[in-house]
Amino acid sequence: MTTDPAFALPPRPGGLAALEQRLAKDLECLGWPARSWMPACRHDGERVLDVAIVGGGQAGLAAAAALSQQGIQAAVFDRSSAGCEGPWATTARMETLRSPKELTGPALGLPALTFRAWFEAQYGAEAWAALDKIPRLQWMDYLRWYRRVMSVDVRNDIAITGVHPRADAMVRLDLRTPAGNEHVLARRVVLATGRDGLGGPAIPAFTSALPRAKWAHSSDEMDYAQLAGLRVGVVGAGSSAMDSAATALEAGAQSVDLLIRRDDLPRVNKGKGAGVPGLTQGHYDLPDELKWRVRHYINVSNTPPPHGSTLRVSRHPNARFNMSCPIQRIAWDGEVLRASTPKGEFIFDFLIVSTGFQVDWQNRPELAAIAPHVRAWGDRFAPAPGDDDQELSDSPDLGPVFEFQEKSAGTCPGLDRIHCFCYPAALSHGTVSGDIPAISEGARRLAGGMASLFYREDFEHHFARLEAYDEPELFGDEWVPAAPPGPARDPRTESTRYNTP
Repeated sequence: MTTDPAFALPPRPGGLAALEQRLAKDLECLGWPARSWMPACRHDGERVLDVAIVGGGQAGLAAAAALSQQGIQAAVFDRSSAGCEGPWATTARMETLRSPKELTGPALGLPALTFRAWFEAQYGAEAWAALDKIPRLQWMDYLRWYRRVMSVDVRNDIAITGVHPRADAMVRLDLRTPAGNEHVLARRVVLATGRDGLGGPAIPAFTSALPRAKWAHSSDEMDYAQLAGLRVGVVGAGSSAMDSAATALEAGAQSVDLLIRRDDLPRVNKGKGAGVPGLTQGHYDLPDELKWRVRHYINVSNTPPPHGSTLRVSRHPNARFNMSCPIQRIAWDGEVLRASTPKGEFIFDFLIVSTGFQVDWQNRPELAAIAPHVRAWGDRFAPAPGDDDQELSDSPDLGPVFEFQEKSAGTCPGLDRIHCFCYPAALSHGTVSGDIPAISEGARRLAGGMASLFYREDFEHHFARLEAYDEPELFGDEWVPAAPPGPARDPRTESTRYNTP
């Protein structure tokens, strides 16, 4: 287990309250939230939301807060119970975040809203200096605080069961709530649904021959205590594979074998090396060939698991790293799993596949109404020979405000009112829509773009308000009109007369 001293520190009394006062003053000075300027919209007596955000994790929170700065109200819907949004308290199993602690995440340029400010207010500057990486559950505590202090309207325990764009400038969301099935109308919808936002886990075909109770994907919610005393296989060697392997070992697994198809682990995180402001701000404006080039290079370079996560596994003597060892065949013989590999046969009681995520519209029945109409990169772009990449081909081809675009014009009116602010946006916009490093930049791009779109489509309303605006700056008693000029005079020989109010 970790020895990071920050895990055991008691919070200092009063520190967080003082930070909240500081943040409130900063927000007041910035005029945040901005005054409301959007026209109220109703349809058949029903209120129409300005923006509905699906997903209350860090991307959804950042998007809602950025929209608030623009004077646009957003309602956030999340299927999880309050405080469990995103993966941090449910399916994530790392001890600490993989991102450097100095990254400001969803703070939107507000120093008092950063994790560092939140941490130091409670534990002090010395504890911050001693901290290596941010503890995962502490990050979740920070996001809960973020939601509260930024007054984000999150509506929990609500699952989206249907997303239906309409030709009348609205999108209908079908909801499953504790009170039953309902629906809401919104002018625009943001999908802030995380790494698997347009699909789900990438599941190897060989699992189809196995009883579902004998295997899991690393993203599944699961009680790892059930692995105590079992022989466990883990397919993969990425971050989540290491986290799953370590969690199984710490839960008392008899053994854990990592089955790694590569002959070595990658050593350099190329994605980290790409994180410069120029790429963050300029990726969308790159030619298609260069967008594909940079994302494909990062994909094929592979991302190494974090140093600490790997040591968390290797410190256990019953952990084995099996290189050049992909599963060729696997079967359940009624008692155990038998996996055939180039290194021989492995016997497992349970298998964890850590094989990432993919765009898979069939895994998102709530998006069935739009799935056939969304234009993907593969519908219009052919990479150079040898640069094929299924993940990139399946990625949605998004507009400048993360909006979906039609595969065939006119087949799905209103599709561009749905904005993809989750990981599959990476090829179009760069990694600004989910990961911690540039989430603020992405949220501000989304919010500013939406403000522009709303103003354009409501132009006549705003022009009419401009014409009707009649608040006077002057009242007519601030000056005395000068008398008409008399005969020609030489001002050099006459005393100066002043007009006074």
